[in-house]
Amino acid sequence: LTVCILEAKNLKKMDVGGLSGKQNPYVKIQLLQNGKRLKKKKTTVKKNTLNPYYNESFSFEIPLEQMQKIIVVVTVFDYDKIGKNDAIGKIFIGSKAGGTELKHWSDMLANPRRPIAQWHPLKQEEDVDASLAALFAKK
Repeated sequence: LTVCILEAKNLKKMDVGGLSGKQNPYVKIQLLQNGKRLKKKKTTVKKNTLNPYYNESFSFEIPLEQMQKIIVVVTVFDYDKIGKNDAIGKIFIGSKAGGTELKHWSDMLANPRRPIAQWHPLKQEEDVDASLAALFAKK
């Protein structure tokens, strides 16, 4: 599975008290299976922008029979030298997702080895975390 993070547009300003009011965004990709984190990778940090361009690819070795059980969580953070990095927004893609995230996953599975690009609007971190918690609670 190759996840390519291309770019983000019009990111929400996070650093309200910051001197520049600019973001230093980066993206963290996590692979989950049954609520457990299998792997995580990060993009580089882009300085002073709300419209970062990454074009970075991350490959994960996933056996085909595991693909239906995988969830890809994508979180955009504002890198902060002091304090913790704030999540600007988050989404997850996989067979248990909904809307454009589920469609993207289905299109990707239906077209192996073909890149399927899709814009995804970011959601509030708390909302996505609650959805993920609910998914993994159903056993």
